[in-house]
Amino acid sequence: MTAADLIRSGGVVGVPTDTVYGLAVDPRSESAVARLFELKGRPSDRPIALLAADIETAATVVVITEQARRLADRWWPGALTMVLEPVSPLPAWVGHPFTRSVGVRVPDHDGLRQLLAETGPLAVTSANLSGQEPALDERHAEEVFGAAVDLFLPGRCPGGSASTVVDLTSEPPKVVRPGPIDPF
Repeated sequence: MTAADLIRSGGVVGVPTDTVYGLAVDPRSESAVARLFELKGRPSDRPIALLAADIETAATVVVITEQARRLADRWWPGALTMVLEPVSPLPAWVGHPFTRSVGVRVPDHDGLRQLLAETGPLAVTSANLSGQEPALDERHAEEVFGAAVDLFLPGRCPGGSASTVVDLTSEPPKVVRPGPIDPF
């Protein structure tokens, strides 16, 4: 079974990214997203970002404002997650539980973008227990999660930190998680 098939069937797949190693699921599957939160021990009020293959695909999920377009043109693909308003109401388990906004980014990793082109946007979070250091390759991720993850794609991630997260739904926009880039 391929990584895309596993994701479509509700599985959790370990994926290398341009920042840290991640865990990916289909965001349309409530049980898959719940499984991801459970695996990580992640609090339910800390939403998981969506990764997309390109800006056009991201625009099917979130409203790409002028400011978001300028930032995307400069930083995507790359380590910038933008919190934006959804194009249409999202399932309750996707995005921020109170504001209903959602973080989205286009990773600078060819293999992952190919997978995203095949599956559509995926909910992806760092491969670590909540509050612990993220894994940088499939071996470390497998040590942490073992058989609880359905497949670990091989690859070493170059970054030592997760993406920068900027909230564009607030005025003025604000960096909510510093990371490897300074978007402003």
